[in-house]
Amino acid sequence: MTGHIRSTDGMHAARRTDSERKRQRALQAVSDLETAGEPITFATVARRAGVSSWLVYAPGVKETIQAARDRQRTTPTPASSVLPERASAGLRTDLALARAEITRLRQERDALRAGMQRALGAQLDTLGRQDVVQRIDELTHHNERLLGEVDTLTANRDVLRRQVEELEDDLAAARTSLRRMIRSENIEPTAMS
Repeated sequence: MTGHIRSTDGMHAARRTDSERKRQRALQAVSDLETAGEPITFATVARRAGVSSWLVYAPGVKETIQAARDRQRTTPTPASSVLPERASAGLRTDLALARAEITRLRQERDALRAGMQRALGAQLDTLGRQDVVQRIDELTHHNERLLGEVDTLTANRDVLRRQVEELEDDLAAARTSLRRMIRSENIEPTAMS
């Protein structure tokens, strides 16, 4: 029995140690975020510390995070404060380089667009007027041939419709005649008996 109690005591001690390490990591994450001037949120602290989100709402950790958030709201962020001269000079240089690159890319785009327009114009010129007229004539003849086929097919369709109507009339007449024959056959045997 005492062996069982010792093993559970050891498990409880290990859990407490693990829990305390996680709390320390969460508190260290709050401190790191605050020092870096990054926005502090409960989710950010949990992600940075590698702990579950419920731990950052636990007593002791929650209050520390809330206090750091309050300090951030009342203290200007490093981005809003005046940058050191060296950092602002670096940013100005980066901005000037970016603007120069944008200007160069715009000029390159305009040159490529003008080149494409010239190439398309040259292609249209090489087609020539004679080729265009010849192609239009081919398309016109093809269109006239198709219209003739449409007229022929329409006439054939009309003839077939008339034939179908005649056949339907013949079928109806045959059915009527068959009914009369069947009736007369049924009447004659009863008349003989």
